[in-house]
Amino acid sequence: IQAPKEFRRCDGITLNHVHFTDASETMWNCQNIKMKNVYATGDYLGMNSENIYVDHLDLVGNYVFDGAKNVEVHNSRLVSKDAFWNCENVTIYDSKISGEYLAWNTKNITFINCTIESDQGLCYVDHLTMKNCRALRTDLAFELCTNIDAELKGTIMSIKNPISGKITVDHADEIIMDDPQIDSSKIQIIQRK
Repeated sequence: IQAPKEFRRCDGITLNHVHFTDASETMWNCQNIKMKNVYATGDYLGMNSENIYVDHLDLVGNYVFDGAKNVEVHNSRLVSKDAFWNCENVTIYDSKISGEYLAWNTKNITFINCTIESDQGLCYVDHLTMKNCRALRTDLAFELCTNIDAELKGTIMSIKNPISGKITVDHADEIIMDDPQIDSSKIQIIQRK
């Protein structure tokens, strides 16, 4: 599919082995989407859509799934600035995500067995869960996040001003707690090494 802005306000979309050469502004305000083995290039894929199941999405494009609800992603590779902004109820398994400002202003997002690279990623999130994940070249993470349950392998560059919950990591190069309004007794940061 070569044209942008496909599948607007649709219900019941199934895509299998589809290649979007220009997925810009595709699948906006849609419901009940199933994608398997989809390759896409373009910004704002899946904006404000709901009930999305993805397996093997290979995407290069910014702002993917902005404002989406009830999203489940498996075995995918996303190169995307501002991925999963303003979302609710997102679970991502066995995937790689690279891009600045990952998941800002999102509620209930879970990463399981994922590798993340993000400048200032995972900030302003309520109910952030991470299990068996890596945060490569990730800095200033977790800023003003609440209800964190994060278990990371390896080293994270920096953690900045998380509000509440627990972060376990092998090593953090830097932990920044410089916001006087944060009660540091509500956040636990554990370094294994």
